[in-house]
Amino acid sequence: MNRKLTWMLLVGVGMSFTQCKDSGSDVKPDDENELITSVTLKFTEQGTTNVSSFSYKDADGDGGNAATKFDTITLKPATTYTLTIELLDESKTPVDDITKEVEEESDEHLFVYTPSPASLMTYTYGDKDVNNFVIGLTGKAVTGAAGDGKLKVQLRHQPGAKNGKPEPGSDDVNLDFTLKVK
Repeated sequence: MNRKLTWMLLVGVGMSFTQCKDSGSDVKPDDENELITSVTLKFTEQGTTNVSSFSYKDADGDGGNAATKFDTITLKPATTYTLTIELLDESKTPVDDITKEVEEESDEHLFVYTPSPASLMTYTYGDKDVNNFVIGLTGKAVTGAAGDGKLKVQLRHQPGAKNGKPEPGSDDVNLDFTLKVK
């Protein structure tokens, strides 16, 4: 019994050394998440030129100092809006328009809009990437009945793994706006 166990251990150790060899290909580091210091949601009421903008600003990005601006989103009940989003990195001079970068790398990014409660608003994507997966830079938001809640806005960074769903990936943006429909 001891001999069998010894032989099994030797074979296992030997196999582990022969299986661990360099394939010769360089390992590429994962794409880093973008620094986003400003997020602006623009709601354009359908059939009008009325635009309501709501912003979040945090000069040093996620962590560190607290946000200097975090607007409450206030929308009309039973109304359809075109929703667009703008992202900036204001830590650089000149300011870096991250919206353009997300658009250029749309096959690596996905916006997720989650109202809570869900009855406050529905969101329909209005754009797709080269692989026919939704992006979320623009879309249609339809409000429900009057009420208060939250709108979670996430920008999922999914290099090489985007499948049209929030997972896998990491967050470039993860904000909980207060949402008032009145």
